Amino acid sequence: MPESWVNLAESLGADLHLELTGPGSRRAALIRALRDAVRSGRLAPGTRLPPYRSLAADLGLARNTVADAYAELVAEGWFSARQGSGTTVARVHLPEGARERTEPPAPARAPASRPAHTFLQGQPDAASFPRTAWLAAARRALTAAPHDAFGPGDPRGRPELRRALADYLARTRGVRTDPERLVICSGFAHALRLLLPAVLPGPLAVEAYGLPFHRQLLATAGIRTHPLDVDEHGADTPRLTALDGVGAALLTPAHQFPTGVPLHPDRRTAAVNWARATGGFLLEDDYDGEFRYDRRPVGALQGLAPEHVLYLGSVSKSLSPAVRLGWMVLPDRLVDPVLAAKGEREAWAGVTDQLTLAEFLTHGAYDRHIRRMRQCYRRRRDQLTDAVAGHAPHLTVTGLSAGLHAVLQLPDGATESDEHRALDAARRQGLALDALSGYRHPATTAPPRHGLVVGYAAPTDGAFPAALEALRRALARGAG
Repeated sequence: MPESWVNLAESLGADLHLELTGPGSRRAALIRALRDAVRSGRLAPGTRLPPYRSLAADLGLARNTVADAYAELVAEGWFSARQGSGTTVARVHLPEGARERTEPPAPARAPASRPAHTFLQGQPDAASFPRTAWLAAARRALTAAPHDAFGPGDPRGRPELRRALADYLARTRGVRTDPERLVICSGFAHALRLLLPAVLPGPLAVEAYGLPFHRQLLATAGIRTHPLDVDEHGADTPRLTALDGVGAALLTPAHQFPTGVPLHPDRRTAAVNWARATGGFLLEDDYDGEFRYDRRPVGALQGLAPEHVLYLGSVSKSLSPAVRLGWMVLPDRLVDPVLAAKGEREAWAGVTDQLTLAEFLTHGAYDRHIRRMRQCYRRRRDQLTDAVAGHAPHLTVTGLSAGLHAVLQLPDGATESDEHRALDAARRQGLALDALSGYRHPATTAPPRHGLVVGYAAPTDGAFPAALEALRRALARGAG
């Protein structure tokens, strides 16, 4: 009979007693014993566990049994796993009288308070921020910066950054502009606050699926929104002609958010023709235009009608949301109204970050970072699609040709209850992600779609394998 204790002297300096008893398999018994050791305090938070091969040898178990037990406890949030650092006891607070269990609990609608893994959309891999290159760019930029950079400046933003962005956007996205029509802001939400309602009053057309945060921001500004249905060709822009009183439309033409389809050329033309005929404006949210994998680049809509399209972008997806920098490429007649809304000294982005980003762009570091992350995210996307194909082949995976997330769409006829069950299965595995229905405009009349939105860029490289394994378990145990 195998021993029920293991020597952890290398990591703990003491023996640890593990009782592998009770009903079920040896794997279930090991999971119970390790949970009990954490709950009782015998395995303290931060304690490094032995490699699963060593533990398997000491307990007389198969290596896969111990590896599966570790993975299960990582997914549940008891353990943490990082590449190069091994497996450690997670720093979590356990409520008094926490129940032992070897199987997931009954379905629950409430999300886990501290998920073990995040697949939330809109988040890049924070660990991949190019710290060394950014620091080098900051040193060069600050050394070369003129004295007036640190005094009252131009509310448009630093000229170095506006010149660098005008060149970069023309080269990579087909944007037609000059630095005088570029206004630096703190991100997309800041741009919307500057534009509405002072610059673009009145109702606004939006895509039927989009960020609830943006709709809330518009509602707070007193702007009513009219949804445009979204299908396999993107937003139904021909319907703009039927919307009385609407003077602007907010679109994600390169990669519709969150469904992931590009706006069809005919619909791009319809949107531009509507804007020209009515004197209206198109707000182009190019939220992840740099990340494309299986298709040729889709140029910015702004290139077709620079006097009717407001091109909005930021570095929140490409670099980090912590770098609060964004930009607006404006029609000439809107520059002064936007600057008036921005103010002479308020709502400015930090000068040092502006100078650093300008240097980062000018000397090619930004391009190198984008190429590196494009390869990284493509690998993750491929691994995600393989996982879905192997564990839930009846799910339709959309939005794969570009971006930082994919949609796992449930089959036709699925209901909101089916979506809730899929979401609960994922949350029981310690996963934080979103349901597709949460992005649906409440006023849209099109039949709802149901599925999961998986942001595969969010985990670090070290955490991604465990997060993907948790997703596989969720798909196998009910998310499908």
